[in-house]
Amino acid sequence: MNKITNWIKGHQLVAFFLITFTISWGLGFSYYAMNTPGQEFLIPLAAIATCGPALSGIIVTRICNTEPMLESRKSFWIAFPIALIVSTVVFLANNVVINRAPISPIMVVFLALLAIPVAYVLSAAFSQVPSVRRYLASVYQVRRVWTWLLLAPIVMLGIDLLSIAISNLIGRQSVIFPSLSTIGPTSLKMMGITFLYQLFFFNLTGEEIGWRGFALPRLLARINPIVASLVLTFFWAVWHALYWDASGEPVWTTGYWLDTFARLFPATVLINWFYIRSRGSILVAGVLHAISNTFFQYISLDWPVHTVTLYGCALLIILIDQWWKRLPEESTAVNQAQPWTTTNMKTIHQ
Repeated sequence: MNKITNWIKGHQLVAFFLITFTISWGLGFSYYAMNTPGQEFLIPLAAIATCGPALSGIIVTRICNTEPMLESRKSFWIAFPIALIVSTVVFLANNVVINRAPISPIMVVFLALLAIPVAYVLSAAFSQVPSVRRYLASVYQVRRVWTWLLLAPIVMLGIDLLSIAISNLIGRQSVIFPSLSTIGPTSLKMMGITFLYQLFFFNLTGEEIGWRGFALPRLLARINPIVASLVLTFFWAVWHALYWDASGEPVWTTGYWLDTFARLFPATVLINWFYIRSRGSILVAGVLHAISNTFFQYISLDWPVHTVTLYGCALLIILIDQWWKRLPEESTAVNQAQPWTTTNMKTIHQ
């Protein structure tokens, strides 16, 4: 066991990807249960599978902790039921309001089971393990990043609307913008619920805590942001394979993956840029990811044009911030991957 632990400590990034895929692909059979009558009892395993990146980040961080454990677990056990209730309510609201499913005691219990891994991830920020606490601290830090939280929906909506305008201009798609009179309390409520659902299940709690919170800082400590984005795009895409296959996507074709990698790279660049610019905020990355998926559900897009538009934004980011250069070691995004010291913590909270 000591040999494994020491290997993980010396190969954190490799260990992260191995554990992530072990959890997510090991339980990937549960994704097929979502479309198979009589196998609904396997669906809670799908929630664990989708939290794979976050759980992996927590596991590796826990193993690499070098500081004394905190004496009490009281904070964790206070946070866990609160996180479980909030997550269950979000899931319930999505099922009742968006999916129009009838509410019942069985549904509430079932959704609470689905919310357990999400609640665990959220409450791990109050763990006994000091390194885990610091790793997840930015999930709850709003004050220092509120401008980026506000900018995320503005930028994403701007990209979506720009792609629609370009599509209309070149005659590819005739998109009629909804009149302002149709944007009322009901539609805003539905978008709000969809956003919270995406945030909790599982853009923030499953993916961004792992991809951006754990993997990206360690990549940036070794390579420039362009290469880091390429690497993260590859693992981000491949990680989805079983889920997409269960959803009926043609994942066994070369064309599908070429198209997928091409589409996800500029999205990765954009989320990485928000993470770096917000000085390592997992919350900002999660909000951008969730708001993107929310808009995709409510706005009709010409996907080829949207992808080209997103590439234009990615190119601007790369050129303006000179992403072919390594980030300086004192950068907070890089600093997140270094051994935790008092100096590191001062940098993060500046």
